[in-house]
Amino acid sequence: MIDIVSIDPGHSSRLRQFIDFPHDLYAGDPNYVPMLYMDQEALLNPKKSPFFKHSTAAYFLAMQNGKIAGRVAAILNRNHLAHSGQKEGFFGFFDVVNDPAVAMALLDTASNWLREQGMEKVIGPANFSTNETVGLLVENFDEPPFIMMTYNAPYYVDLLENYGFRKNVDLFCYSLVTAEMPPDILTLGENLERRLAERGITIRSVNMKNFARELDNFLPVYNESWTENTGFVPMTDEELKQIAKDLKPVIDPDFVYFAEKDGKTIGVSLSVPNVNQIQIGLKRGRLFPFGVFKLLLGLKKISGVRVIALGTLKEYRRLGIDVCFYVRNIKTAQRKGMVRHEASWILENNDMMNRALERINGKVYRKYRIYEKEL
Repeated sequence: MIDIVSIDPGHSSRLRQFIDFPHDLYAGDPNYVPMLYMDQEALLNPKKSPFFKHSTAAYFLAMQNGKIAGRVAAILNRNHLAHSGQKEGFFGFFDVVNDPAVAMALLDTASNWLREQGMEKVIGPANFSTNETVGLLVENFDEPPFIMMTYNAPYYVDLLENYGFRKNVDLFCYSLVTAEMPPDILTLGENLERRLAERGITIRSVNMKNFARELDNFLPVYNESWTENTGFVPMTDEELKQIAKDLKPVIDPDFVYFAEKDGKTIGVSLSVPNVNQIQIGLKRGRLFPFGVFKLLLGLKKISGVRVIALGTLKEYRRLGIDVCFYVRNIKTAQRKGMVRHEASWILENNDMMNRALERINGKVYRKYRIYEKEL
């Protein structure tokens, strides 16, 4: 017997069940990294999340024989509708036992809800949009994800595709091993920076003492750089501040760069130490009472870094600024003793960015997928 229960996000115990279900589903999986409860609760709670100032979502739990067997969110992102002009809804926060009947009941419920909102297509998984965590892991299930990347069991692929979902686009994750960077790549970055300087373009690190202004510099470039990406939703100022609040405690300013010309920000690069190496040991994603000490004490032991966001304004895209950002990252990692970068995610059809990563010896080692289905 499968029952689908609609969750009132204002009901704290029910929302807690929704957030905590993956911890039980993946108990014993050595590659599962629990999301921080406080971050998930702030994202999903309409009283706290800036997402609900412009959009809405419905949360559902699947109950099987009295136990939680799955969860899903149906997402109506009005900013995406205004930006794309397409009647597309999203599904996200999708986790389920390996049972096609349970998966079908959840996906039917989410699809019906979106159809009632006038949507004609569903895209996902996205939590809530491409500005947060997105995509289904479809290749390389053998190691934990990097920070702000999703994780799922291999059987999810069959559950979605047997339901009728088809590939929209794949997302590439590149591995950049610090020790495997040839000297000529580092020289390439230095030469490119000199040529940029001759054009009046400079690259600097973030100023953490004026963090609020740096966010103002970051947002316009981010929104313009990613505007053509599948499923893109312009990020609001409040949404950026929420993400920045979550990331600020672990940001290393040596890994965050701004490219400028005549005082104007024309390119940005945000990389963050891979705190998942520590977070994997936090029971059920709780920082308190003891998890916060694990996190703080483990920061110096992190050996990887993820390039989360990197882009330039359109008119400056063929000057090599992206390569300069990556080379700076590599040199900083070498200096700090970090052994590996993940550059993710990169759309499979983003030829310019894929070429830039291949140019500096990057290798695709993992893939995620965004799916779509007509309603």
